[in-house]
Amino acid sequence: MFARVTSVALVGVEPRPVQVEVHVTNGRSVFAIVGLPDTSVREAKERVRAAFGSSGLRFPAGRVVVNLSPADLPKAGSAYDLPIALGLAAAIDKQHSPTTDVVALGELGLDGTLRPVRGGFGAALVGRRLGRRVLLPVDAAAEAGVLEGAEVFGVPNLRAALDPTGGWLVPETPVASENPKAVVDLSDVRGQLAARRALEVAAAGGHHMLMSGPPGVGKTLLARCLPSLLPPLPAAELLEVALAWTAAGLPRFGKLDPPFRSPHHSATLPALVGGGSGVPVPGEVTLAHRGVLFLDELGEFPTPLLDALRQPIEDGRVVVARKGSTVTFPSKIQLVAATNPCPCGFHDDGEVPCTCAPRAIDRYRGRLSGPLLDRFDMRIRMNRVDHRLLSGPPGESSGTVRARVVAARKRQLARGGVNAKLARDAIDALEWSDPAVRLLDAAAESHRLSPRGWDRVRRVAVTIADLGESATITDDHVGEALAYRVQ
Repeated sequence: MFARVTSVALVGVEPRPVQVEVHVTNGRSVFAIVGLPDTSVREAKERVRAAFGSSGLRFPAGRVVVNLSPADLPKAGSAYDLPIALGLAAAIDKQHSPTTDVVALGELGLDGTLRPVRGGFGAALVGRRLGRRVLLPVDAAAEAGVLEGAEVFGVPNLRAALDPTGGWLVPETPVASENPKAVVDLSDVRGQLAARRALEVAAAGGHHMLMSGPPGVGKTLLARCLPSLLPPLPAAELLEVALAWTAAGLPRFGKLDPPFRSPHHSATLPALVGGGSGVPVPGEVTLAHRGVLFLDELGEFPTPLLDALRQPIEDGRVVVARKGSTVTFPSKIQLVAATNPCPCGFHDDGEVPCTCAPRAIDRYRGRLSGPLLDRFDMRIRMNRVDHRLLSGPPGESSGTVRARVVAARKRQLARGGVNAKLARDAIDALEWSDPAVRLLDAAAESHRLSPRGWDRVRRVAVTIADLGESATITDDHVGEALAYRVQ
């Protein structure tokens, strides 16, 4: 007696179909699972056996062999409980054969209930590719049902999963909002006109930005305003983000806004860039894919952790190597960071004296390596705000600034992408005024800009021109870009 059910394995964030083959024969009672299962997969035999009994189903007394194909692909997690149970039920009773023509994921409780697992969105994507229905626990089905063109059903327990005529539920998918209300609005930032302008430029061009200054001047508040300035993600990028989040076991439920992640400086290396024991899972840089990664108190992060970010920032991907396999996670992020100038935070403050020893200041700043700092397109110093401005009228709202950002992004996309990632020949092909070229050359000599620094000054200058609706990049645009680069 034989049956086959399709399931899914996540390789990085990419879902791949797995054939769950169940073979039942007479003989000594054995329940074996093969095909590179980890411990949690091998334990499925106990969960499936108990769920059968709790659901009033007969468990076969003979030899049961479950093969997870392809056999050279590592399998991990409890997601294979449901497809194993469906295949086993169909192998011993042909009346359950219709339930095998699905893509299924789900963890079984001992009482037969189904619990959500990682990869529901990936299962919906595989089901759409194969033209099959997708069977998931009810909670996971709500997330996967967002995918257009996928036929997703939710089931509360094993008994319902074996009843296509009445047990399969069409999930209610959440309604996405194209203009989600910002948690922090830019109008909440009083004063700091230069920093507000810098944030607008960074949002428009997707530029990495580093803010420094004493405590309490609004660095964190300003960074948290950034998501409210960004346009909603297009469909293709939404799919990439959803796959990254489902691989980490986190729902996004139809959100159209770019992700915003802010890990604590005590985060481990696997938590930040991905990895972990067993099958690697995405880290914060992947959860921030197509969005913003904000590192608050940058000087408190360990140097090895910060240096590990250099390759993901540059390449837009994280490569996690394991014995016999390599997994790639996407990491096209906009990096925003905030730091104090010294451990006490008041170096060069002008009002509060710094209490740090020179060696402590050097050690604190030494955590930020030159190669990492060079990858920030914009570096701004934020100073104290006159208290009279704090009670004054609010500045422009996020909605007003966002309209300018969206207009600038449209001009960039017509050229082939946001300025921070645009091909260099596309930047070269733009119209640069003679004074702008001379200023760039002079700045490269006087400030010893690295080739990367010179290139990023140009990109920021183009973004400033886009915000000003100028087809020509002038020396004014270059001068502002240099002010964000040269301190």
